[in-house]
Amino acid sequence: MHLRRSTALATGALLLAIPLSGCSALSGRDDATMREYVPANGTNNRDASVDVLGAVVVSAQPGSGTFVTTLVNNSADEAASLTALAGTRAGDPLTVPEFQPVDVPARGLVNLANLPSGEGVTVEGDFEAGQFLRMTIDLSTQEQVTMDVLVVPDDGSFAGLDTSA
Repeated sequence: MHLRRSTALATGALLLAIPLSGCSALSGRDDATMREYVPANGTNNRDASVDVLGAVVVSAQPGSGTFVTTLVNNSADEAASLTALAGTRAGDPLTVPEFQPVDVPARGLVNLANLPSGEGVTVEGDFEAGQFLRMTIDLSTQEQVTMDVLVVPDDGSFAGLDTSA
């Protein structure tokens, strides 16, 4: 008799534990544990055919910085390129001096931090480290990506990446 009661209690506890556990794989809910999370300073956007990953503006001094990101081309057939960059901070436009388009091969990636000296994408305006800039990225695929990008200081893991000075 005692064995039956223990078995019944254990079975009941197990049946209650599954729906009450909050496990989204079993409940079908889209909980935060099921969403992608990247613990990093940079902003990510995967809405276009070219992913913009880890985007930041590295700034050694107030008023200027270098746009740094990794561009990942998801197309297996066609190359793409970063053709233009524009931005604002608190509604005020930023200046982005002319730059050569950054080509990204099909199924390839390019990290703007690794561009040859003098080919970085610089940004100028009224901003400093710790602020966010609203940046719009134009791609050769006729797509635009708009995202809020953090301005980080030119030190630590970002040391030496600001080529705007």
